[in-house]
Amino acid sequence: MSNVIDYQIKQGIARVTLNRPDKMNALNLDLFKALAATGEAIKSDTRVRVVVLSGAGKAFCAGLDMELMMSGGAPDLLERSHGVCNLFQQAAWVWHEVPVPVIAAVHGSCLGGGLQVMCGADMRYIHPQTKLSIMEMKWGIVPDMAGTQLWGAYVREDIIRELTYSARVFTGEEAERYGFATRLCEDPLADAMETAAQIAHKNPDAIRAAKRLINNQRQPDIAAGILAESVEQDALMGKPNQIEAVTANFEKRAPRFIDPQ
Repeated sequence: MSNVIDYQIKQGIARVTLNRPDKMNALNLDLFKALAATGEAIKSDTRVRVVVLSGAGKAFCAGLDMELMMSGGAPDLLERSHGVCNLFQQAAWVWHEVPVPVIAAVHGSCLGGGLQVMCGADMRYIHPQTKLSIMEMKWGIVPDMAGTQLWGAYVREDIIRELTYSARVFTGEEAERYGFATRLCEDPLADAMETAAQIAHKNPDAIRAAKRLINNQRQPDIAAGILAESVEQDALMGKPNQIEAVTANFEKRAPRFIDPQ
């Protein structure tokens, strides 16, 4: 996609690696564009069963590149250039929109915009000593990369408020207590790849349906959400991949799924 993103697909697993290790993967304009573009490419690539999102070098992402902040050359924040989002928001929100599960493997530092990119993922595997922060208030601004619309699903509101208002740095161990971390890992990338391999061997139609349903649980219409379960299940039952999942289990072999249409 770009020299600031390393993108590879192997055995259904898409590896998306932020690749500015000399800058601790700080978010410059090129990286914002590459994250959004890579997510969009994955949306239409039916080979992809699961995504692992990580950072090269010593950090996942150290937040906004200060050169971008000081340049004043950023696109119009009010322009909805990517659906409901501007470019910066889409760099995080796109992972919520991607139709397959996304696992963020987080180490070193995960600050400001980096934390919001991480939070677009379905699951967040974090090293215990990672340094994290909702850091925007340090620079006199507010979090504006869709984090405010993502955190509420798994972090208490008072914790979000305390971390946002104070901009204090917290550890991976605290992130687990607060709800940001799905799992603490000594080797987040290795553990993320292990989980990704498990997901890649499940019915891809059912995995995509499950993500749609779980994403849908945030909307307030309970009746619509319950109906959506029935609609998704009805579309899966008796189809080739669902039959293959059952057959492979009975025959005690690896399933041979076909890519979604």
